[in-house]
This record gives sequence, structure tokens and C-alpha cells, in this order.
Amino acid sequence: MSTMRLTGHSEELLQQQLARGPYRSPEEVIERALETLAEKGLDLSSAGNSTKTPAEAVADILEIQKRNRLGGLKIKDLVQEGRKY
Repeated sequence: MSTMRLTGHSEELLQQQLARGPYRSPEEVIERALETLAEKGLDLSSAGNSTKTPAEAVADILEIQKRNRLGGLKIKDLVQEGRKY
């Protein structure tokens, strides 16, 4: 298991996700953030000479997730609803 140090901003984003999301642990938030990164076809190695820390990268991913909403609906919820049909 890896240990990460979060910036104050990253910690705040993490706590927001835990408070309002379906996540039960910080590990679940990080895992979903990484899954979102993979789904978007983004690759941390393609970032070139980026000097971002892993915590900053996670914060960026969580910010992208926040923007992926449709009128307050989460894309994840829409996908689950679509599976019913």
C-alpha cells in the first residue's frame, strides 16, 4: 500500500467527495478518480515534464469529475438508470 501526502486543497476536495458522494473511504475516492482518468483516456506519463504531485493530480481529476454533471445529475447515475432498460 502506498502513502500519499495531500495538500490542504487536495484534502478539502477529498473530504467533500466523502461527504457528498457514495464513497466510504479515501481509497474509494482515489480509485474512482483514477478510473475516471483511465476512462477519459488520459495518461499521467503523457503529461510530459509535469511537476505535479500525485495529490495534485488527484485533485485535478476530482475537479474534472465535478464538471461532469448534467443539471445536477451525475453521469454515473444516468448510466445506472440506462442499464435498467
